[in-house]
Amino acid sequence: MSYLTLHSPLGELTVFEEDGAIVALDFGRAHAPPGLAPPSTLLREAAAQLQDYFDGTRTAFDLPLAPQGTLFRRQVWDALRRIPPGETRSYIDIAREVGCRSARAIGQANGSNPIPILIPCHRVVAADGSLGGYSGGEGPATKRYLLALEARSRPAAGSGELFLFPPDGGQRRGIPR
Repeated sequence: MSYLTLHSPLGELTVFEEDGAIVALDFGRAHAPPGLAPPSTLLREAAAQLQDYFDGTRTAFDLPLAPQGTLFRRQVWDALRRIPPGETRSYIDIAREVGCRSARAIGQANGSNPIPILIPCHRVVAADGSLGGYSGGEGPATKRYLLALEARSRPAAGSGELFLFPPDGGQRRGIPR
């Protein structure tokens, strides 16, 4: 496994690669063991895409991902990747999508996501529109930052507001510009 640490508005992030795919993203700096190979082309591309994301010029990632987890967790993580940037879904929405009856199980799968940001678990909120939890970085403050970053890049057509919920259903919470 190799990795690369980069600076971001959320502090240092470390991206890990194994067998040609991104397998983890951690908040903080990893400590290099002796004799570590230089960062691969994939790790440099991941860092560049993350910088573009934080700069507001990229809303989606084009990287091979290989998160390790149970079949259920991988199904949940796949569903998270289908949430468009700048939109959110509730835990129960994701549960319905993957054929699960438990929003709590979705929350547990979210909390075990090994590649946050790239697999956007921050886009999942409680059914009442409240933030819910977030295990990365500074917790809810990090989640709020990521949601606001994405909302700024996706204005709601003609409304003057940016919505955390999708315009086509569910409750919506506007964020003034």
